[in-house]
Amino acid sequence: MGTSLKPENTGLPAPRLPDPDHADCRGVASVLSRVGDKWSVFVIMMLSDGPKRFNELKRMINGISQRMLTLTLRGLERDGLVTRTIFPTIPPRVDYELTDLGRGLQQPVKALGQWAIDHLMLIEAARTKFDQRNDS
Repeated sequence: MGTSLKPENTGLPAPRLPDPDHADCRGVASVLSRVGDKWSVFVIMMLSDGPKRFNELKRMINGISQRMLTLTLRGLERDGLVTRTIFPTIPPRVDYELTDLGRGLQQPVKALGQWAIDHLMLIEAARTKFDQRNDS
């Protein structure tokens, strides 16, 4: 008995050829760099339960500077993930809120955060083991 070389899966679609200039890869990479950035993840998590003011977010996100929070919010707004609403009060009040697109990220971001919490001890142990092995 031998192996049959008879084609069986002839109904499969042709493989998608990559874009010659890899524009699709660059586009996806730019999106992933935004949504995978640690500060963006924290902002999305903090906005998941409703709109927040700038200083509220700054207090909630330990370690973020005012400049980094500004840049992160601006980038999220540019990508259509966050809206910025200015209220005509004195002083002006500015609220940040997730858009529908941003709310679509809540589940994956929460899952990623939960995975990190669940595996933190294992990762720290692996890092320690790696560092000890490479310090010798």
